[in-house]
Amino acid sequence: MTNTFELTVNGTARLLQHPGDRTLLDVLRDELGLKGAKYGCGKGQCGACTVIIDGAPARACVLRAKRAAGHDITTLEGLADRSTGALCVVQNAFLECEGAQCGYCLNGMVMTASALLRNNPSPTRKDIRLALRHNLCRCGAHVEIIASVERAAELMRGAQHD
Repeated sequence: MTNTFELTVNGTARLLQHPGDRTLLDVLRDELGLKGAKYGCGKGQCGACTVIIDGAPARACVLRAKRAAGHDITTLEGLADRSTGALCVVQNAFLECEGAQCGYCLNGMVMTASALLRNNPSPTRKDIRLALRHNLCRCGAHVEIIASVERAAELMRGAQHD
């Protein structure tokens, strides 16, 4: 049975028709061509598939696409400026602080950090570690990842004072 429903992804409403059992990750990658979220474990445990739904990090590999209907979904691609394509502050901080090595965890780290900083613009190191605790980094770049989030927070606070 094919279902028709609408998803709002990166500010754009998309009408979709497909079997309702597909995951949000499959729909984002295969139907919408948004490759930022990655398939990692398929069990919602590694964080590679993280997207932001209504301001909170969510695991797209275990969420059925139809259940995301009526919610605001942001992917890695949606963090960049829509008109210029310029990367957001968090993405730039990860580049500046070399917060990624192999890239496996990068999507999840950036998305989770973005949600954290939206809700807490001045997180402590403990807050950052707590927010990122369910995102697996296989390379062990945790020091650089935490530095990236701290740098993003610093840049965001500086932009508010300009």
